[in-house]
Amino acid sequence: MAKGSREQLDGITLGVYLHVAKKRKPVGPRDVMKTMNLSSPSVAYRHLQKLEDLGYLQKNEFGEYSMKNKAHIAGYVWIGRRLIPKMWIYSIVFVGILVFELYVLVEHLPYENYEFKAFFTIIMLITGAALAVFTIEGFLQIRHKPWQSIE
Repeated sequence: MAKGSREQLDGITLGVYLHVAKKRKPVGPRDVMKTMNLSSPSVAYRHLQKLEDLGYLQKNEFGEYSMKNKAHIAGYVWIGRRLIPKMWIYSIVFVGILVFELYVLVEHLPYENYEFKAFFTIIMLITGAALAVFTIEGFLQIRHKPWQSIE
């Protein structure tokens, strides 16, 4: 795979790549043309060929393409064949921290003084705010895709 290939994967080509990655079976140019609302199969073929040249897709003996390598897409991580915003991964971490903080607070509630309870409540509010920010940013990231809608 070429070193500069990350910069070349955007727009319609990225949308075509994600369509192929989502499918469980190989796809041909006509399927890509219909799904991506492209003007002709040759336009779809050009994008598929570009992805094959970059090393992301492979072509079978029937002229259909399937995923060969997963591309690095800024701000997202692959979980299986799905792209998940990194912000949601951070949200999951903060959910774990918040649950742990809540557990500690409940366990120490009868034994600790007012200052401890107030301090821990403030910490939990900060963790909850971070959780909310990362979750909302993840939804905004999905809403403003760098590729055309393929669904």
